[in-house]
Amino acid sequence: MKGKNIKYDFNPGITFPAYLVRNRLLQGISKIAPQMKGRLLDFGCGSKPYKSLFSNVESYTGLDMDNPGHSHVNEQIDVFYDGKKTPFEDSYFDSVFTTEVFEHVFNLDEVLPEINRVMKKGGLVLITCPFAICEHEQPADFARYSSFAMQHIMQKHGFEILEQEKLGNSIEVVVQLWVMYIHMHITPHIRKIPIVGQIFCFLTYTFLNLFAIGFGRIFPQGKELYLNNILLCKKA
Repeated sequence: MKGKNIKYDFNPGITFPAYLVRNRLLQGISKIAPQMKGRLLDFGCGSKPYKSLFSNVESYTGLDMDNPGHSHVNEQIDVFYDGKKTPFEDSYFDSVFTTEVFEHVFNLDEVLPEINRVMKKGGLVLITCPFAICEHEQPADFARYSSFAMQHIMQKHGFEILEQEKLGNSIEVVVQLWVMYIHMHITPHIRKIPIVGQIFCFLTYTFLNLFAIGFGRIFPQGKELYLNNILLCKKA
């Protein structure tokens, strides 16, 4: 079942402020994850929130690096690295998964050749990265990539794009940004009022998330503005 064994923050309910972006990511990853097989590297793994979706892999290795904007307390990192050289031999992994990481990588032109190096020929890499999202994990938030930028970057570094999708739509982006504005700048003040804060969050987040879903079904969605990129690529 989709979302089984996924922590609430990554499989949230409609009352969650980041519901739209997290729900669309879970849907997108769930569709592609079963194609990943053999030895899998989770590049920038953090807490490995989507590990349970990769039911067809033989092993699951989490790699990450120290990041001043992101605490690794209580995370499930198997290997730390220096941000340049990954500590694995050539052609070691059959699959690579990296989600919401590329925006935090300043030296992507050095990192992608390393990912390519540790992958077997014909191996698959599943990538997600944001297009329209607030700054996060400051100060280590460096970039936003369009769908065309992702095509160019991956092909430049020896990958063939098998599948590519824009997650979310223009309506959901606008509403998600409104929700996050309220969550960061208005909610903290209202939460100081007992009970009222909880009711405000429940009603506001639920209404806006349902509004985005409903209007997205009625009006043209628009894909020029979207939440996340998701790509499945093969090492050429």
